[in-house]
Amino acid sequence: MPFSQLGLSDKILEGVKAMGYVDPTPIQLRAIPLIVGGRDVIGSAQTGTGKTAAFALPILSKMERHQSGTRFLILEPTRELAAQVETAIRDFARFTDLRVSVVFGGVGYGKQMDELKAGADIIVATPGRLLDHLERGTCRLDSVQHLVLDEADRMLDMGFLPDVRRILDRCPRQRQTMLFSATIPPAIETLIQWAMKNPETIEIGARRTPAETVKHVIYPVADAQKTDLLLALLDRVHYDSVIVFCRTKHGADRVAGLLKRSNHAVAVLHSNRTQREREQALQGFRDGRFEVLVATDIAARGLDIADVSHVINYDVPQHPEDYIHRIGRTGRAEASGDAFTLMVAEDSKHVIAIERFISQKIARVKLENFDYRYTALFEEGKPGAPSGYSGGARGVRVHGGYHFAPGRRRKR
Repeated sequence: MPFSQLGLSDKILEGVKAMGYVDPTPIQLRAIPLIVGGRDVIGSAQTGTGKTAAFALPILSKMERHQSGTRFLILEPTRELAAQVETAIRDFARFTDLRVSVVFGGVGYGKQMDELKAGADIIVATPGRLLDHLERGTCRLDSVQHLVLDEADRMLDMGFLPDVRRILDRCPRQRQTMLFSATIPPAIETLIQWAMKNPETIEIGARRTPAETVKHVIYPVADAQKTDLLLALLDRVHYDSVIVFCRTKHGADRVAGLLKRSNHAVAVLHSNRTQREREQALQGFRDGRFEVLVATDIAARGLDIADVSHVINYDVPQHPEDYIHRIGRTGRAEASGDAFTLMVAEDSKHVIAIERFISQKIARVKLENFDYRYTALFEEGKPGAPSGYSGGARGVRVHGGYHFAPGRRRKR
């Protein structure tokens, strides 16, 4: 079914065409008619499936022209996501006179206050800065008709749920509410019951299943050789662009420094970087000036980074959901991708939790001709040891086959 049959307005369809969109994605096919019809919607879909367009296109079609008062509010957990969604909405609405303002912390108030004073039909905001504007009296939400809570579980993890409730208290009770979340923990269930009216749930794909286009494997290694293995992987794999995920900001800075000393073009993304530094890192990575982006989980969800050929988990994520989001940075929009996870002995419990969460065993592999030091992880699969793989002189036997260095996808 084309976009023209989903109930969108002519001006929004012009914007869709100008952006080069051809066919709706599954979540767009299911969500757009419901939202056009005024239903509250809970959406769950794998990353990279077109979620922003799924909620933005129908609401923009319902608004279509500028009026006084903010009618559409979108809450995002991070500055990057807020800026990204604002850009998408400007593109979708380019043939209308709708006004959009983005509101987030880490920057001055001046431009935001000017836009809000001029009148914004649509506000895309992070909770903390939006509350600041509400308390200053520079923003009002009493005209909001449509509300989106995006990445709701991420907002929960970041401690924003009390702020979200305070913001919702400033919005009219009679409104259309949409919530998008990878998982629905109890606190989100409570929020849904309080904030939404008879919502329709849309789930595209299994929440706990990595995209089938992503080949993901684990590289067991002794802790002392972890950085050596990372460098060896980057030297031997032909890649277009790589995101290396680290657990901490300090760790990301340390790994980035190591890679720079090894003559890799590297950008760094974490919450201690200024907004300008974050924007420069993301744009440089998109433009190809940086071949490697070293990041914490701030980059795991939602950021618009296309054509990432490889993801490397330098540190195993401590939450299984983060594993899905990290490796979902590659293999987007049905393209193929590779995801590697470096595993040291202390990571075993986190890897077990991930495998239980996704209901599958992740293959353990060795990099060919890498001078490994012994680690007890190599005993997995031997008699009396945990199952997974068995060691061999030439490689690691996994489910009946030998795995060495990963397949080489595309040359730079």
